[in-house]
Amino acid sequence: MTLTLENITKTVGGETHIDDVSMTLEPGSFNVLLGRTLAGKTSLMRMMAGLEPPTSGRILVNDADVTGMAVQKRNVAMVYQQFINYPSMNVYDNIASPLKLQGVDKAEIEKRVRETAELMHIEHLLDRLPQELSGGQQQRTAMARAMVKDCTLLLLDEPLVNLDYKLREELREEIPNLLAKRDTIVVYATTEPMEALLLGGKCAVMHEGRVTQFGPTTEVYHNPAYVETGLIFSDPPINLLKAEVRDGALYLASGHQVSLSGHLADLGNGNYTVGVRANHLSVEQENAQCVAMQGQVELAEITGSETFVHVHFNDVSWVIQEEGVHNPRLGEATTFYLDPNRLFAYDADDRLVAAPPSEIQNGKAA
Repeated sequence: MTLTLENITKTVGGETHIDDVSMTLEPGSFNVLLGRTLAGKTSLMRMMAGLEPPTSGRILVNDADVTGMAVQKRNVAMVYQQFINYPSMNVYDNIASPLKLQGVDKAEIEKRVRETAELMHIEHLLDRLPQELSGGQQQRTAMARAMVKDCTLLLLDEPLVNLDYKLREELREEIPNLLAKRDTIVVYATTEPMEALLLGGKCAVMHEGRVTQFGPTTEVYHNPAYVETGLIFSDPPINLLKAEVRDGALYLASGHQVSLSGHLADLGNGNYTVGVRANHLSVEQENAQCVAMQGQVELAEITGSETFVHVHFNDVSWVIQEEGVHNPRLGEATTFYLDPNRLFAYDADDRLVAAPPSEIQNGKAA
């Protein structure tokens, strides 16, 4: 099945929730919707499912218009971030419930329920009630109930957000492998850039109801087509600074000068916004091209394996991501280094005009 969205727009009470979205999802593909809370991810998925109609535009399945078709007539399943299971039914009956509604015979139900339970590693829990399960086991049950239908479209709306960190990590690795065995279009919504990278496939970055970019996930990450895409697909958000090209050099608003070489060589005279990811800044000079910059420490966040140092300079605040534990004092002066080889450059319309080669971007952990 191929799912095509043509100029989908959704307005509610005069407010635009989805703004002219067009994209095509291929059979068997894994697609991530990445965006902040209220970016429109759930609204778009609900229209894909047929749970609500678009205000304008068309939804096509294999070139057939299904825009007005009810969800009951579509082979679709959706899993939400909440653990939605029938409390009075055991795990077996929860998983089997959509097959029973479809009138599937008992032997086929038995086969498919047990196969799907094994796939989700909950085959030993089939006799238990939902309240006897952990949060992760309940979410696996909800996902198994969605998957058992052999649906052509599976929508996962932040399904791991309420799980503990360890289980999220485990399922992030498992989900693409589990679903790769099926000829199903999968759409997975998340607010987390690193989750999108781990899941792979294709990624649609959403902002205020618009899809700002759609393509292979790593390609979108390495070449964020707009400033807003770069901000969304970076954690913490990409650091930005105004700049100008004149007299054969790039002049940063901070007063620093950068030579126009490498991927920046073709920039013409004019105004730009440059960006650099937090993990591409350093408190140590990595090469002779690095530009030394001075700032004042505003905050230091220690996550255990990394430290995020917030620095203020020239009326802007940047974040530096450093490996290991560091304890800079608030308010103290600090020197950090910017490698021009890692700069993104955006034109006056916020469109990407220069991006570091992916091998340079991967030089430090993404």
